[in-house]
Amino acid sequence: MTHSRKYHFLIEQRPVMAQPAARHSPDPRTRARRRPDRRRPGGTTRTRPPNLTHSSTDDLVVFHIGMTIHQPWRPDLWLPVAASMPRMLAELARNRAAHERGEAEDLGFLGAETLMGGKGPWVVQYWKSIEHLYAYSRMSSRAHLPAWKTFNTAARKHPGAVGIWHETYAVPATGIETFYGNGAQLGLAKAVGSAPLASRGRTARDRLGTS
Repeated sequence: MTHSRKYHFLIEQRPVMAQPAARHSPDPRTRARRRPDRRRPGGTTRTRPPNLTHSSTDDLVVFHIGMTIHQPWRPDLWLPVAASMPRMLAELARNRAAHERGEAEDLGFLGAETLMGGKGPWVVQYWKSIEHLYAYSRMSSRAHLPAWKTFNTAARKHPGAVGIWHETYAVPATGIETFYGNGAQLGLAKAVGSAPLASRGRTARDRLGTS
């Protein structure tokens, strides 16, 4: 009897590593088209806002008014003082809008900016004249005079708890210079309007002296 042997050969199976596909550099023009503009969502181009100055104006009054809080642990004393100014500003803004519609007398208020400092809040107000400012301060039917009387009553009972202050500047039109760059628009430009910076001059010295 013939016996046949079967030989089994084990062949080592080595894993075949996939070769990375060749990378082809895309056309630079195509890559430029596909790259999003990160300056603004959607890839649209954003134009830098122009530099501005205030519009032409007559002589005016800049009035600063604020409060200093000496006893912050007594909000019952300083909160009523702080709350009175927003009421006055709202009243003045309503009057200006009504006057522009021809429905009310002109109180002379142009606008205001509210600021916050380390010692308390204060407001920069713009008025057409000293006469307008003083007339408003004496009107018993308006918000200022009652608030002033209330403060004086509280100050006599609690001296030194809350301080108030103001500064008044009568400014000729030729004594004003302003600059609002890269989209800033507040203060006088917000109150009377804005104009291209170059319309008054290239430098701050050039602009000072124009009306």
